[in-house]
Amino acid sequence: MSDKAVAGGNRRSLLTAGLVLLQALVLIGIALSFYAVSWFGKDIRVRTVPVDPRSLLYGDYVTLGYDISRLDPSLWKDTSRKPEKGQPVYVVLKPGADGIAQPVGAYGSKPMTQEGEVVMKGRIDNSWREEILVKYGVEKYFVPEGTGKTLEDKASRLIVHMKVAPWGQAKIEGLEERS
Repeated sequence: MSDKAVAGGNRRSLLTAGLVLLQALVLIGIALSFYAVSWFGKDIRVRTVPVDPRSLLYGDYVTLGYDISRLDPSLWKDTSRKPEKGQPVYVVLKPGADGIAQPVGAYGSKPMTQEGEVVMKGRIDNSWREEILVKYGVEKYFVPEGTGKTLEDKASRLIVHMKVAPWGQAKIEGLEERS
């Protein structure tokens, strides 16, 4: 076997090993990003709102709607563009007097925040003159089998505890019934 053939085989082996390593690192990064929300995220509480009862329960999860998902257009602070369906949105939330997070601004790019505020990243689901609808990726909450009906009945009276990471990703930590 010639030296060129051996060198070519070594390069191919290194390239294959590098690609396998890169794929493994990407998968590890995806898994770590989910757990990083819990490690670095700030706690917030949000109020749920009723959702069409025909779509509340599909198998092992409950669909939740939030009052922070329906934004008044006056909260849109990005003067360079209008809110459009499908575009990313960064919603600044601040706890109200009752400790429940309230939206104080919506931006097309990540804004700076004040003390006590968090930025939750979402996607504009629809935009009208009356309101901007936002999906945050935490609208489905997986529940133990057989408990969905109970949560379905309480869906309009729940407080959701979330962690929101500095980069805007949110994760549901738990539910409690409003008093």
